[in-house]
Amino acid sequence: MTYIPTTAAEQQQMLAACGAHRMEELFSDVPASVRLGRELNLPRPMAEAEVWRHLEELAGKNKKLVSFLGAGAYEHYIPSVVGHLLARSEFYTAYTPYQPEISQGTLQAIFEFQSLICELTGLDVATASHYDGATAMAEAALVACNATRRQKILVSRSVNPQYRTVLSTYAKGQGVELAEVPLQDGRTDLEALEKLAGKDVAGVILQNPNFFGQIEAMAEATDLAHKAGALGIAVVDPVSLGLLAAPGEYGADLAVGEGQSLGNPLNFGGPYLGFIAAREKLVRRLPGRIVGQTKDVDGKRAYVLTLQAREQHIRREKATSNICSNEALCALAATIYLAAMGREGLKEVAGQCLLKAHYAQKKLAALPGVTPVFNGPFFHEFVLQTKLSPATVARRLAENGFAAGFDLGRFYPELKNALLFTVTEVRTREEIDALVAAMRGILA
Repeated sequence: MTYIPTTAAEQQQMLAACGAHRMEELFSDVPASVRLGRELNLPRPMAEAEVWRHLEELAGKNKKLVSFLGAGAYEHYIPSVVGHLLARSEFYTAYTPYQPEISQGTLQAIFEFQSLICELTGLDVATASHYDGATAMAEAALVACNATRRQKILVSRSVNPQYRTVLSTYAKGQGVELAEVPLQDGRTDLEALEKLAGKDVAGVILQNPNFFGQIEAMAEATDLAHKAGALGIAVVDPVSLGLLAAPGEYGADLAVGEGQSLGNPLNFGGPYLGFIAAREKLVRRLPGRIVGQTKDVDGKRAYVLTLQAREQHIRREKATSNICSNEALCALAATIYLAAMGREGLKEVAGQCLLKAHYAQKKLAALPGVTPVFNGPFFHEFVLQTKLSPATVARRLAENGFAAGFDLGRFYPELKNALLFTVTEVRTREEIDALVAAMRGILA
């Protein structure tokens, strides 16, 4: 326990023990040019009860908005069992198992997570401990380059633009060439993909549903990748797999995504949870950790760290990656969520997302001055265009109590005045109708 001197006499006694007369002498190594030069502007000290009241007052200033935002981070209902189990001290305080076989509970949690991701994606193996969906996608691209001994990746323009930015950063450091596949009506142009997919391509990346919420022709795109000798990489929303075909069903070699929507709340940008699943033939090229199940000397079930290709654990030149930390707590939340929901529960969540999003799109598109931008099938996100600027629409909606209308023009100049709306199962019909009424008033 650290002792903090409070009286002037105690402070002088502590300074004397350090061989100093004034507090400033402790910072003599810091150049005067970068020092503040004045007292900190801090409020007076408060008792615990006062601090609590003050924080409640500050929290009361927050404006609660009904969210119709998505674009990679989604609000879903989280069953209470997730938080209840997650808060147990043996899980909540666990850290990276550097002596893994001693940490059987942590290993089992990771094993169960990997098993569920495999079942969800229809692939053979899954790893753990990836920061988020963007880095997972970038890592999968490097796996493709390593497996094919090629240095070119095709990525659809409909993939999350922030994911593509992370991929670009990775590619530059590894000498990987990136080529963007253009779009046709909000989806990947397969004719353009076929022309670009030469014998120098290592992997083809598509997102399904894509950044606009549109359903991609994943089977056809994967076939084109395979004809060129490249790997098919699918970026997926795990909740959508309650209804849509699993990547393993249409031949994808790797499936990656963001696991935040599986039992992890929206927390101002994190922590998030990336996942990678793959065909068994790629297992030794995957980054992260793989936990396996075996038996101990007494014949009892035991869990072991089967593979960990992280540079801290094997020879640096043999490592596939060094970007994996202990994401086990977020992974455990996803595991509990999936176990609690089950196959039918996840299907119900996905079904409600689909139906409510289509209801909202139909109501909003019927308003004067609103035009649907794309005509293809969509999951729980859709794009609309108005004559007003997205900034104006978003501001006016916020004044009416809604967080809605993601400005696509930020990343797609050709989609000026286009807004992305998201509807998940947590939104009620009354909230959707209220959003429609607010839009009607704004456009009038």
